[in-house]
Amino acid sequence: MYAVAPPRRPLPTRARTALLVLLTALVSGMFAAPALAAGGDVTWTVRTAANDYGDDRSSFSYGVNPGGEAEDAMVVANHGKEPLRLAVYAADGYTTDKGGLDLLTQDKKSRSIGSWVHTPRTSVEIAPGKSAEIPFTVTVPRDATPGDYVGGILTSLKQSDDAEGIAVDRRLGIRIKLRVSGALRPALAVEDVRVGYDGSANPFARGDATVTYTLHNTGNALLSGTQKVTLTGPFGALSTDAADVAAPPELLPGERWKVTVPVHDVTPAFRLTATATVTPLITDAAGSTTALDPVRATGHGWAVPWTALVILILVVAAAVAAFVLTRRRRARRAEREEERVREAVDQALRENAGHQA
Repeated sequence: MYAVAPPRRPLPTRARTALLVLLTALVSGMFAAPALAAGGDVTWTVRTAANDYGDDRSSFSYGVNPGGEAEDAMVVANHGKEPLRLAVYAADGYTTDKGGLDLLTQDKKSRSIGSWVHTPRTSVEIAPGKSAEIPFTVTVPRDATPGDYVGGILTSLKQSDDAEGIAVDRRLGIRIKLRVSGALRPALAVEDVRVGYDGSANPFARGDATVTYTLHNTGNALLSGTQKVTLTGPFGALSTDAADVAAPPELLPGERWKVTVPVHDVTPAFRLTATATVTPLITDAAGSTTALDPVRATGHGWAVPWTALVILILVVAAAVAAFVLTRRRRARRAEREEERVREAVDQALRENAGHQA
């Protein structure tokens, strides 16, 4: 079980070198550059405050009992020449299609850690060259499900670009990882394994296969892992391993990740079997990584050597045609021989009848 987070002591307000942890900027649904001044310099930065949790952290991380809370703070520094007014809010995290962590925008409703983080104010105004400390409290509901949650606390600057006619929302924030104490049940499933094959016109050449499957975090803990993919022919023969299968991103509980693995130099053995083996990796509160029991799943696909098959069909067809023609010729010779015998018998009978007469 995790103890309730330690009490917060007075935090220093002195300026320090800023640490950029997470940066996302939304421009009409597309990611863009960080918040910039007219000269192209970053106008503000965020970092974790120095306190009992540590003096130089890259992100916020807590272990809290259901019904408990953790208090911390983020420091925001204005490096620009104009006063800066920023919105402050928390949001749930999710894994993007590219495998990175992103946070919900302010107009999206957070349902877990993003709704458990509370700040005394929803905006902050910082004078040029100054910094402000933004305290926040993570309050875990008593009925919170044990396991891992990931979100973040964000600062946001919304600006309108009259020239482009669009609204720009530049966001800068820090990741929050929370483990709610209780039974931790890490589980990873490998689902929907499929095999595709792309051969060549050379009947004796090998081809390339593509194995796809989905990783599904069915447990309540953050999981990454290592992967191995093997292709075999009928009866386990002609085994081929995929080279350098990339590790998946760290998946949040409930998330899915589509994996595509190319496999080269595959023998077209008509029927291929793909075996995906994933070893889940879990990180504990101290930062140590532990490997869990491997998870395996199989799928099948056709790898037909069409050129060789066509050649084989033509050879078989030619052999069958030759066999049929040979039988027909033999049958005709037999018929001609029988006809000759009948004619000889008839001739002999006629001659014998003439002698008797």
